[in-house]
Amino acid sequence: MTENPTPSPSRPKLGLALGSGSARGWAHIGVIRALEEQGLIPDVICGCSIGALVGGAYAAGALDRLTDWVRALDRWQIVKLMDVSLEGGLIEGDVLMSDFGQQLADLSIEQLPRPFSCVATDLRTGREVWLREGSLLDAVRASIALPGLFTPFHHQGRWLVDGGLVNPIPVSICRAMGAEHIIAVNLNGDIVGKHLRDAEAQVTPGWGFGNRPQDLLRQWYERINGDLLSRVEPLLDRLGIVDEPSERQDPRSKLPTPGLFEVTASAINIMQDRITRSRMAGDPPDLLISPRLAHLGLMEFDRAEEAIEEGYRAVQRQLTTLNELFARSSSDKTRDRR
Repeated sequence: MTENPTPSPSRPKLGLALGSGSARGWAHIGVIRALEEQGLIPDVICGCSIGALVGGAYAAGALDRLTDWVRALDRWQIVKLMDVSLEGGLIEGDVLMSDFGQQLADLSIEQLPRPFSCVATDLRTGREVWLREGSLLDAVRASIALPGLFTPFHHQGRWLVDGGLVNPIPVSICRAMGAEHIIAVNLNGDIVGKHLRDAEAQVTPGWGFGNRPQDLLRQWYERINGDLLSRVEPLLDRLGIVDEPSERQDPRSKLPTPGLFEVTASAINIMQDRITRSRMAGDPPDLLISPRLAHLGLMEFDRAEEAIEEGYRAVQRQLTTLNELFARSSSDKTRDRR
C-alpha cells in the first residue's frame, strides 16, 4: 500500500468527509484502509476535529506513520500529552501537536499531494471557518479545540474552537471543493446520553483512563509539581475525574450526581448529534458510514486498534451499497462522455 495512492480517473470525483468524535476518530484509519482495498481513493479530503487530524495526515501522505504512532499510545503517554492550562481549557494542546507534528512535516495545506480542508468555529461570531490554506498543523489544532477541554486557538486574528459546534461532518466543504460523490463518516450516531448512563451505572467516567483515572492523574501531577496538585484537584473533582461516581451521589434521586465533565460532554454530544442530523438532512452524502464505538470514552486514545478495526468493519458492512453506488456512477460517467 502506497502512502499516496492515485485516484481512478474513470469514476466521478470522490470526496471523503471525516467527522468529529475524539478517541473514536481512530476509526477513520480503518475506514480509509477499507476504502482503499475497494479501489476508492478520495480526490478531496475534509475533516472536523479528530477527522481533521486523521484526514490531514492522510492528505499529507503520512497515514502509515500516524497509524504506527496511535497504535503505540498507552494510557501514560496520553496523560503526558495533556499539558494543563486551566486558562480557556483544561489542556493547552502544544505537547499533543508537537508529537503529532513529528509524524509529518509542517506543510502548508497548499503543498499537500491532495486537496484538503478542515472546519473550525469562530468563537466570537459563531461562524463556520473553512481552513484551506496555511499551516496544516495550525489548521488541525484549531479544528480539535473542543471547548472546555482544549484552549481556543488564535489563528489569523480569530479565536477558533472545534468545528463540531457548527459542522461535525463537513460534507458541504467536500461538495464546495468539487466532489461529485461523497462518503461521510459519522462517529457520533449512538452516543447521546452515554456519559450520563455511565455515571448512573457507576462505571468509569467518560475520560476513559481505566477504573481509577484519578490515580493516574494524581501520579502525573505529583511528579510535575506537588503544589499544582493541590490547586487543580478541586477542579478535577468538579469535572468528575477525582471522585468515584458513588462519592457524588444525589440523596434525592439516589443516583450519582453528574459531574461537570459528564454534563458538558453529554451536552456537546446532544448538540453535535442534532447538528449532524440537520445538516445531513439538508446536504446528505452519497454514503454514510457509522462505526459503532459509543462504548469508547472521550479520551480513550489508547484503544486505537479497537477503533481502527471497527472503522474497517463499518465499511465491510456497507460493501454491497458501496459497490452498487460506484458501479452505477462510473457507468453514468462513461455514458455522459459519449
